[in-house]
Amino acid sequence: MSIASNLEALKLETEAVGVQLVAVSKTKSNSEIMEAYAAGQRVFGENHVQELVEKAEALPKDIQWHMIGHLQTNKVKYIAPFINLIASVDSLKLLKEINKHALKSGRVIDCLLQVYIAEEDTKFGFDHAELIELLRDEEFIALKNVRICGLMGIASNTDNEKVIKAEFYELKMLFDGIKASFFRKEDYFKILSMGMSSDYKIAIQEGSNMVRIGSTIFGKRVIKHYKNND
Repeated sequence: MSIASNLEALKLETEAVGVQLVAVSKTKSNSEIMEAYAAGQRVFGENHVQELVEKAEALPKDIQWHMIGHLQTNKVKYIAPFINLIASVDSLKLLKEINKHALKSGRVIDCLLQVYIAEEDTKFGFDHAELIELLRDEEFIALKNVRICGLMGIASNTDNEKVIKAEFYELKMLFDGIKASFFRKEDYFKILSMGMSSDYKIAIQEGSNMVRIGSTIFGKRVIKHYKNND
């Protein structure tokens, strides 16, 4: 199937239940992204800053770019002027750096807090206690150029659907609790980003309203190596 037909099928599935589709375009060529663009896709997710900056410069300016990979503080300055959403915030230090460069750019940058939910050591994110501690931290509360719009989580890389389902369920319960305790009056705190090509159907069942899908749209990815990757 073509990129356009893959997207059409996915949009039928996600739009019907109010789920935003982020096309994960890491390692994909500009021509492949433009195929998705021509099919109506406008939201794309990238993992590496260098690749993201190059694509943002070359591709249509109405594309909404999401940073979905681990972000180092020394790379924030390169994406702060244009990024639509940083979905992988995993420390107060990073938030402070985003806030600093957002202020320089005269912007408020939307962010998701990444929560560690997997049963493996390769994922980044806050645990539950660290998340509560952050949201009560006076340094965090003082940041005016970042806007926390929700939570993001990556499930364990396993074929055990019960494990994946339990991890997504736990994150949805945490999201609901955080919303009620810290963002009850803020309409912008509304994104629960969980689910990728392998597990997005389970994620949607468990309450996700943003999925990050690459291979189901573009096919299996080709590994590229970028100097000074995140």
